[in-house]
Amino acid sequence: MKKLFFFTCLLAAVQYNFAQVTFTPQSAGTNYTDRGFVDMNGDGLDDILSVSNSNIQVLYQQQDGSFIESIVSTTFADNSPSWSLAAADYDRNGQTDLLYGGGNGVTFMRANDDGTQYTEISGPEYVFSQRSNFVDINNDGHLDAFVCHDVEPNVFYINDGEGNLEYYQGSLGDYPSGGNYGSVWLDFDNDRDVDMFIAKCGGESERRDNEMHVNNGDGSFTESGASLNLEDDMQTWSSAWADYDNDGDLDGWVGASTFNSGFHRLMRNNGNGTFTDVINASGLTGFNVTSIENQTYDFDNDGNADIVSGGVILYGNGDLTFTISNTNIGNGGFGDINEDGFIDAISNGQLIINNTNNNNWLKINTVGVESNVGGIGARVEITTASGTQLREVRSGEGFRNMSTLNTHFGLGLDQEIESVTIYWPSGIIDVFDDLEINTTHRLVEGESALNTGDFLTNDLSVFPVPAINNLTISNIEQMEDPIYTIFDVTGRKVMHGRLLVNTIDVSQLTSGQYILRLTPQRFRRNNVKSVKFTKR
Repeated sequence: MKKLFFFTCLLAAVQYNFAQVTFTPQSAGTNYTDRGFVDMNGDGLDDILSVSNSNIQVLYQQQDGSFIESIVSTTFADNSPSWSLAAADYDRNGQTDLLYGGGNGVTFMRANDDGTQYTEISGPEYVFSQRSNFVDINNDGHLDAFVCHDVEPNVFYINDGEGNLEYYQGSLGDYPSGGNYGSVWLDFDNDRDVDMFIAKCGGESERRDNEMHVNNGDGSFTESGASLNLEDDMQTWSSAWADYDNDGDLDGWVGASTFNSGFHRLMRNNGNGTFTDVINASGLTGFNVTSIENQTYDFDNDGNADIVSGGVILYGNGDLTFTISNTNIGNGGFGDINEDGFIDAISNGQLIINNTNNNNWLKINTVGVESNVGGIGARVEITTASGTQLREVRSGEGFRNMSTLNTHFGLGLDQEIESVTIYWPSGIIDVFDDLEINTTHRLVEGESALNTGDFLTNDLSVFPVPAINNLTISNIEQMEDPIYTIFDVTGRKVMHGRLLVNTIDVSQLTSGQYILRLTPQRFRRNNVKSVKFTKR
């Protein structure tokens, strides 16, 4: 192990000029194929990761801006991350594990308790891997894995709770010859569970139809791309999803990898289960760069989500219009590699360091307890004087590389945080007030939680009593499309979804006592209501 002071060994004083921020390249010090930034040891700091078939190199970020290098030799991986890499602590031991998506199969590298050794786990199944993700597919509190398959239906791996992953194929993208390239797990419909968008490419028109797999709240998914106006047979390898107009729901940038079958699409979330392509009014009709890589961060910390497509930053104006920058920071991974609160990049052996500006910022490192340990799938919302922003915790964005698991917010000139709300996959809601700005906060699930019994009220009525197959709710006229969550007596979330009508089908519940909680899509303490009921 040795200390490496990269910030004293700049290759050149070359600066990439943007209107908002500038960037300086320097050597990354990676020995192998660099695969991005991710916190590998659970200290909340993004580290530099590079891998080969038989070695893992981690440059652990230190608080003083230096790095400590660790190179671990592994048994030869049957599959290298030639197509994609995902990272997360799927066995809950405090160290980050890796998923290698190769052209012939999938290899997991499972870290021991101090990150000094990795156990290779390679399945015999043929998988022509594309984008891969760690995500809790069945929401049991344990991270599963998902891999896009290029020439067959997609595959996924379900965690048994002991860190063992069982292989499955089908039910999450079943086109016979595949065409699945870029998967993103996100909550587009604001019902507090993860859905999945798949960017598709190649072959006949039907094979190129992009897909949105909507989480039904019971462990199953329904492919609804066509009804949402997202089914477009353009050629695309990845997409970038953020609240580009800060209206409380996620919009989608679908980046074209070629213009042979259509231009880029910018999909505004209408909030009613549909999307509209607003590219013509976005300022991006002249953006003629095609790429396989698309991600989203706030690079200038002005509080508006930006897009990086093919390495070019498209600065968000907060209203679904963008300003095209004049240079390229590469197709790599993204994160804060010097803990200054601004997003940096890694690409082709170079760190691309953000030179910052005067804007303020906030970073949050989520730690799940009832939910998966990294809080992957959680939604984080912050409120300042300028309004509310949202971010999601995701493992595996863009197409190939791995980016930070921390949630990052630019604050512009705002001087304080009114509140931070975290919607955890478990159904727990934490609300933190008056957090310090310009720092990273480690927020643990349940530290500031609303109990399931909070907000029990007499002005919310349900019938019949006891319920048999359906539960009807009255006195909800003032709650527009609330989120309903049903908890059992232990506090475990058993059902949830958007309450579009005043009746819930509870026939799947076993007999017993439950609590129903109704929450507005934009959380406010005085608008949450709960009521107890019995299922027969």
